[in-house]
Amino acid sequence: MRFPRLERLPGRRSGERPGKDSPAERTRRRFARRQWARRWLTWRYVVAVVVVLALVGGAIYAVYFSSALSVQGVEVSGAKSIEEKDVLAAADVPLGGPLATVDLVAIERRVAAIAEVRSVEVTRKWPHDVLITVTERQPVAVVRRGTLLRAVDVEGVLFGSPRQARDGLPLIESAEDDGEDPTAGAHPDVLKAAVTVVAALPDELATMVDHVEVRSADQIDLVLRDERIVRWGSAEASKDKGEIALALLAQKGRVYDVSVPGQPTIKGPAK
Repeated sequence: MRFPRLERLPGRRSGERPGKDSPAERTRRRFARRQWARRWLTWRYVVAVVVVLALVGGAIYAVYFSSALSVQGVEVSGAKSIEEKDVLAAADVPLGGPLATVDLVAIERRVAAIAEVRSVEVTRKWPHDVLITVTERQPVAVVRRGTLLRAVDVEGVLFGSPRQARDGLPLIESAEDDGEDPTAGAHPDVLKAAVTVVAALPDELATMVDHVEVRSADQIDLVLRDERIVRWGSAEASKDKGEIALALLAQKGRVYDVSVPGQPTIKGPAK
């Protein structure tokens, strides 16, 4: 007996099992993968934004609110004649709070109020310290009023104490001496004129000077160790005045006037 021949169904290969390996199933899986890829393309930006926000938020919390980066110490640099404890006391840096929120400008302002400080810079020294770097005033002369002594720098600013008014510095005296306050009548411009004169003195002349007497910015005298006087006038043309004064001092006299360098004079007999 002959049986009818079975025709192969379209879309099926010989030996192919129906089910998960069928073309329809493969098409369905490809469609599902494309759908997932589109969803992931959208969600990955969302996930990235969430991660970035979490990191930024964590960093902000750690820096500004947690104790992980708190102020635990203060360092002072550049202080030589100034006591470190005095700088720390003036700075008054609050400990324990976040380092990022420390008011550096306020600290600088407080330290700058110390007379011996010419300039100051305050910075954060991560992770836990505040660094205070000071530049001290350098004395170029000593101002004497009565029994009181103060150092003076190139800007004509008075500072320091007798301990810092050390030997070897030129002495400046005010003619208006009340014997009590070494700052009285000592206007910065006047002192600046005096220290400008001191800085311009030739070495040979400087060794002859006992002290510099100041009445005003235009009335400055050099009192020599032998009690002769050099009337200097203002601080203008101090270099020329120094050379002229040395030449005049080789002659006998009591008062040597170089206030007008082009017309120097000698007055009075020498003692």
